[in-house]
Amino acid sequence: MPDELIFMMGNFAARFPTDRRYTLNHMWLRAEGDSLRFGLSAYAIRLLREVYFLEWSVDAGATVRQKDEIGAIESSKAVAAIYAPADGTITRFNAGALADPSAINKDGYDAGWLFEMAAQAGDAMEPAQYLQYLETSWTRAQALLRKQTAQ
Repeated sequence: MPDELIFMMGNFAARFPTDRRYTLNHMWLRAEGDSLRFGLSAYAIRLLREVYFLEWSVDAGATVRQKDEIGAIESSKAVAAIYAPADGTITRFNAGALADPSAINKDGYDAGWLFEMAAQAGDAMEPAQYLQYLETSWTRAQALLRKQTAQ
């Protein structure tokens, strides 16, 4: 099995390491000790474009439910809420990415990680399942972008 899978977003190759799992809200997760570390997938980063602002609306130690809003991210393309990908407790945030969100653009799968949680992986998908999900998401995203451009 390759170390990464590739999904073509038009002419852009979005790469997905196979050593982690992926969520429906376009985050990756990987075990880090007793916690799960989360970050944005290459798909999400590409749709956002250049991330330049990140803030958290909860503190480390907060117990959250899946789909709770926990922060916000701003980029050249959008301002978007960040939602908890699972039920659990936020154990820590990446202070480096908070101080310099450009790490998300440059190294989203390593230095640009977002937060860690004490949680179960739950409905997280294996990389091949995530790429199948992206096939459907990309079709919808393109249709939405075409509709916005036509207005």
